[in-house]
Amino acid sequence: MKAPAFSIWSSMDVDLSPEDMVLALEDRGMTVCELSDEHGAELLKKPGTPEEIGAAFGAFAAEHGVSFPQGHLWLTVRLCDSSMDVVGILDKWLRLYAAIGVKNCVLHCDGNSFPEGTDRETILSANAEVLKKIVPTAEEVGVTICLENLRNIFHDAETLLDIIRRVGSPALGICLDTGHLNLYDRSADAQENFIRTAGSYLHALHIADNEGQQDQHMMPFGRGNVNFEGVMRGLAAVGYKDLFNYEIPGERRMPMPLRKAKAEYLKAVTEYLYSLI
Repeated sequence: MKAPAFSIWSSMDVDLSPEDMVLALEDRGMTVCELSDEHGAELLKKPGTPEEIGAAFGAFAAEHGVSFPQGHLWLTVRLCDSSMDVVGILDKWLRLYAAIGVKNCVLHCDGNSFPEGTDRETILSANAEVLKKIVPTAEEVGVTICLENLRNIFHDAETLLDIIRRVGSPALGICLDTGHLNLYDRSADAQENFIRTAGSYLHALHIADNEGQQDQHMMPFGRGNVNFEGVMRGLAAVGYKDLFNYEIPGERRMPMPLRKAKAEYLKAVTEYLYSLI
């Protein structure tokens, strides 16, 4: 497979404004990126409708040769928290991202808004019911909501596919977080099996490494033990063609020149990984 233009999610530059983040990407020669929820939240603070804000930012990014095919929706959202208007809030996020040009929007399901001991069926059913209210906007604006595997009940591809079937919308897909999966299952074929199970529903990646105990969000090939060869075998098997995106907050505390150096390293890592298949 040909290596795609690789991506590092924009929270690598969380200390920069959305516009300055774009300029930093341009300086590194990067053309694509996952828009982080921090930068998404900053954009939503601007005056205007989500559509107006998104169109203006998307045009600014395009002027500098940068696009955002993938974006992370509100990171800490609890879909089943009835104390807030989750559906209305995510409607704004989806309209903002669609106007920017985001196609695949990463979202966390909610396993935390329930009393201890709540049964699995109740949790899955509640998440599906909320998603049924959110997907009409995704269908309207033409984006895919990619449900991310987490470290709770939503840790495997089968569970995410179960949610997708319950909702019954073409606007749902899956995001694989390799670090999260490594905390749940460190077997040699875990990553490949997840990808094969997700199949054509896999539209987003959070590539990260860890040592199997904590979510360290490291670059590949350091102290971590994620089986990236298995990741690549899986991606080849399903014909994955979307963004090859690194989500690595464990690497972002550094001076700006070193961020550029790490981007060069990750470009080399991506080329090496794709040479394996």
